[in-house]
Amino acid sequence: MQAVATDLTVVAIPFYLGSMEVERRALKRRAETLGPSPADYTRDDAQASLTMGVASLVIPLASHALVQRMVPGKGKYGRALLGTAVAAAAVTTLADRWAGHDADEPVDARDQVVDEHDQAPASSHRPLRRWARKVRRVSGPVAIGAGGLAATTWVSSRTSAVRMWEKGQARDLGGGAFAWLTALVGWDFIYYWNHRMMHEVRGMWAIHVPHHSSEHYNLSTALRQPVADVLGAYLPYGFLARLGVRPGLISHARGLNLIYQYWIHTDTIRTVGTGEEVLNTPSHHRVHHGSNPKYLDRNHGSILILWDRLFGTFQREEEPVVYGLTKNIETYNAVTISTHEYRDIVRDVSHSTSWKDRLSFVLRGPGWAYQRHAERALGGVS
Repeated sequence: MQAVATDLTVVAIPFYLGSMEVERRALKRRAETLGPSPADYTRDDAQASLTMGVASLVIPLASHALVQRMVPGKGKYGRALLGTAVAAAAVTTLADRWAGHDADEPVDARDQVVDEHDQAPASSHRPLRRWARKVRRVSGPVAIGAGGLAATTWVSSRTSAVRMWEKGQARDLGGGAFAWLTALVGWDFIYYWNHRMMHEVRGMWAIHVPHHSSEHYNLSTALRQPVADVLGAYLPYGFLARLGVRPGLISHARGLNLIYQYWIHTDTIRTVGTGEEVLNTPSHHRVHHGSNPKYLDRNHGSILILWDRLFGTFQREEEPVVYGLTKNIETYNAVTISTHEYRDIVRDVSHSTSWKDRLSFVLRGPGWAYQRHAERALGGVS
């Protein structure tokens, strides 16, 4: 049996708190000379980040334990979840058919379910049409949510490091330098693709968006971590175990990867010289947190910036960074920060009139959703 690896990110908590205080004082002195900046600490913003940092440690303990009981093929809860998804999908499909053609429903109307046919008093189909549209507003999100959770829990259960190690231990790389290098570089490579996917798939963006919600940028921002990672579909880090990397080393690679990312959330370090060419640095990561058009969806790397250079997502810091979201949520409430994108996704799926739109609002990028909203506002139904 594999021993439980120490979580290095928890061990580093005293360092986090101490370094934030050092940075806060340095920024305060800088502000006295140069004036305020988005890097400065504010009480409400820092408190929100710290609250989410604690939540990101506590909530996953419960959520992961819960979803492990809901894996399809493993017990009654998994069967119930899958059955719910299938039943809701069937009901939604029937409701789509009974509701009439997509063009019948004004998709930009959020709070009414009427159309030109409903205005005809002789229409015998009017009650059925209205009922069907009301039903699919509930059954559509249920189908998407239950189906997505069933898929992610099933994949996660079959690609965990422990499970992959059952076959990977035959090529055990040991605990030496090569094994450590494989674990660190391998995790970094997989992280790049998962991080990129979090920006390019809206369902994954809903998990990650809390980290980008602050309009400030300092070390406390690094702690503004997601709490709903259990809902995501990731390129499995367990693949490293199949290559012969021990699960304990994979866990340590995760910890070191996250600890590295902490220090790059600062404005006090402007450049690290030639290191900028290979490593992810504060300058590169400031770009990543920018809402400037040229900075969107850039610099997804963790320790190495090489992946961004190789796969076309690299951008240097060339203009002052505007931090936050393209549409800021104007709140410090940790619950709202963590859930606002899910609320919007549920609303969009609920008001969709086809499976194409329902799936697109989850699987396509946030930019597509904005475009679709504009089409709806103009009365487009294509």
